[in-house]
Amino acid sequence: MNIGLLGYGKMGQLVEKIAKQRGHNCPVIIDKGTDPIDYSKFDVAINFSTPESAFELISNCLDHGIAVISGTTGWLDLYPKIVAQCKEREGSFLYASNFSLGVNLFFALNEQLSRLISATGQYQPAIKEIHHIHKLDAPSGTAISLAEPIIRDFELENYSSAPKEKHLHIESERVGDFPGTHTINYHSEIDLIQISHKAKNRNGFALGAVIAAEWIKDKKGIFSMKDVLSI
Repeated sequence: MNIGLLGYGKMGQLVEKIAKQRGHNCPVIIDKGTDPIDYSKFDVAINFSTPESAFELISNCLDHGIAVISGTTGWLDLYPKIVAQCKEREGSFLYASNFSLGVNLFFALNEQLSRLISATGQYQPAIKEIHHIHKLDAPSGTAISLAEPIIRDFELENYSSAPKEKHLHIESERVGDFPGTHTINYHSEIDLIQISHKAKNRNGFALGAVIAAEWIKDKKGIFSMKDVLSI
């Protein structure tokens, strides 16, 4: 399979390495979004570009009939436009805030735990995430994905970076070169229930993106990692 790489930072370079290990080619690499793109050279695009360039890169690929896997966060206010365009073009698009297979299992676990704990009426949820100092967005896209079922189940209004009534508190920390740690705390007056996922390196993110690209080829629609993993 021929994969176009949109964004060639640390993640883009790692995706290229793993894609080649799995027998794929990467004939088109867009580093800063300034190079012309020959859409005839690749079947699927994997986007790990910047929040500022993501929408345009994804949109152009969809216009040219290219399936897109996107892991860039920080642009999701425009996500509904991409969904509408993909449907109009009868294209293929998959967004994930985190492609790690372990994190996506963690998402599924969190959804079940949130539903069970909220039903008791005894616990207050909170999230803490830690990433490397170069990560541009806070909270992380992964933390926001974890927050969505909690906000729904606990009937909260939104999330916030500081404690606020009827909001889920998400604490973000940027230190060193952490690949990413996400911890969900459910506090009550008598105990604490806690689940956590800690990435040991970035390989899992890149591997998941390549697996998603392999899965989406020749499919049409809007997908998520739930579809890829059948969870």
